[in-house]
Amino acid sequence: MKKNILLIIIVSLVALAARFIPHIPNFSPLASVFLFAGVYGKSKQYILLPLIALFISDLFLGFYKLEIVLAVYGSLSLIGVIGFWLKKNKNILNIASSVLASALLFFLLTNFAVWYFGTWYSHDLSGLLLCYNLAIPFFKSTLLSNIIYSTLLFGVYEFVLYTIKEKKLITNE
Repeated sequence: MKKNILLIIIVSLVALAARFIPHIPNFSPLASVFLFAGVYGKSKQYILLPLIALFISDLFLGFYKLEIVLAVYGSLSLIGVIGFWLKKNKNILNIASSVLASALLFFLLTNFAVWYFGTWYSHDLSGLLLCYNLAIPFFKSTLLSNIIYSTLLFGVYEFVLYTIKEKKLITNE
């Protein structure tokens, strides 16, 4: 399992690097990396690796309102917690549900924080609904990126594990 810490470090570094490449807003591997770290990390501390990568990238990209930063970091950490659950319940339906739940969680928590702590929207129900309504295009990007990056991360990892297992079975015959 020491290989998993190296893998999660590499995946976290790739996610860090991806933040510096021009991309569609909210089209990011971050949520998928947190989900992956939750599933394949040997212990819960593995969630710290993508958090550290996120923090390092924010040192260069700049921080924004602290309460909103905490909502982003918190929602991504909760996605890692979904990964802890998924580790014990891993199948294709649960992975797909977790990918969708991750996008919804990020959308709901971060946009609530933007509404609550920000100054762009009135602090009433109509302001909250406007905030969520205007964030729908970002949700689409988040969901699409979660689907693509999670498929790549989980698919490639499981394929490699399967290939190694099959190769061992063939060589042991």
